[in-house]
Amino acid sequence: MKIPTTLKHKPVVVSENYEQVDGRFARNTDAKGLSLGLAQWNDRGKIDISAKVWRYTGEKWSRQSEELPLHRVLDLSILICRTMAHFREAYRYEHLYDPEEPVIDRVGLQGDAMTVAICTDNERINEDIKLFNQALSDDDELIGERLRTLSRILKDMGY
Repeated sequence: MKIPTTLKHKPVVVSENYEQVDGRFARNTDAKGLSLGLAQWNDRGKIDISAKVWRYTGEKWSRQSEELPLHRVLDLSILICRTMAHFREAYRYEHLYDPEEPVIDRVGLQGDAMTVAICTDNERINEDIKLFNQALSDDDELIGERLRTLSRILKDMGY
């Protein structure tokens, strides 16, 4: 499906067949495309680029389409990777984390650090973390394929 070019986000690089590869939602998803382009929030003289997931309801482009600055996409990737690393060893804990030390990591960024932690404010964390762990395990092949691809591309780029 062709991504619209007449809306505020101006696509530059697109993946218009995303519904074919959208993880376990492939071929049955409203996420029809991905794009990198000029952000919809740009002001005159200030240009930001963003990543966008284009969702289509079957009748129109959805307001639930998401647009994120590129650094946030990468920050989410960092969060995913640190989370996966934690859950590979989480079986060692009765509740899949240490309630005395819920911080998984502090990832240095821009002179400070992004804290990665179990959300102990969630009153149902002990139940939810088990469901999360199972879902992460169920999707391990899908996520692993993407991480291996990302790793290869990053190595090819010299990172």
